[in-house]
Amino acid sequence: MDAVRVALLREVLAGTEWLQTTRSFAGSLRASVHRRPGGLLLVGTRGYEPWHLAAHLDDEAAWSGLTGLSPTLVRFRIPAGAPAHLAVGLRRLETARRGETVFVVSPEAPGAALLERVADARGAGATVLAMDAGDPGLHGLAHDALTVPPEAAAVRAQEPDAGPRPEADPRRETAPMGMDLLQHLVAAAAGENSLPAARRHGSFRDRLARLADQLTSPPPARW
Repeated sequence: MDAVRVALLREVLAGTEWLQTTRSFAGSLRASVHRRPGGLLLVGTRGYEPWHLAAHLDDEAAWSGLTGLSPTLVRFRIPAGAPAHLAVGLRRLETARRGETVFVVSPEAPGAALLERVADARGAGATVLAMDAGDPGLHGLAHDALTVPPEAAAVRAQEPDAGPRPEADPRRETAPMGMDLLQHLVAAAAGENSLPAARRHGSFRDRLARLADQLTSPPPARW
C-alpha cells in the first residue's frame, strides 16, 4: 500500500478510534527497534504468515532511514530452496535478547509452542509486541498489544441497543477493521517522522466506497 492509499484509508477512518490506536502501537514498535537491521523478529502462527506486513515494514525502513524497522520474518516451516532471508525458523526466537523485538501477528490462537518461545524471549530481555485477536496468554507476555476482534472489530458510535440515531455523525458509523488494514496503518505510522494532519470531508460511506477497490497490493519482490 503506497502513501496515497494510506492517506485515503486514514481519511475513511477519521472520527474512529483506530487512527490513535494504531499510531500509539506504531510508536511502541518504532521505539523498540534500533537503527541496525535484524533485531525486529516478525512471526505469525502455524497457519498465518504476515508477508504483507513484512514487506511494508521493509519499505518503511528504507523510506524513513530507520533500518531497524526492516524485519526478520520468522517462519514455522521453511520450504526447500528458500532464500536466506526467508529461511529463518522458530529457533531464532530462542536466541532473542535485550535490544531485540519479537512482534507476533496472530489472527488465530498462537499455540503453546509459540507462546513458550515468546515467553523465553521476554525472559531474556526482548521486547514483545502483539497484534492479535485478544489471546490472553499472548497479551500476558506482550509489552504492548493491538487487539483486532475476530468479528472484524466493528466500531460503533453508541451502544447497539441505545435506540435509533436520526442525526448520527457519518464519521462515526460502523467501521469494519480487519487485520490486514491495521497492518497497513501500523507500518505507515511506524515509519513516519511526524503525524499527518487529519482531513474531514465527505461522508463515511462515500470515503469507504472510494477505498473499497484500493486495498489490495502485492508484496515487493524481496518477499
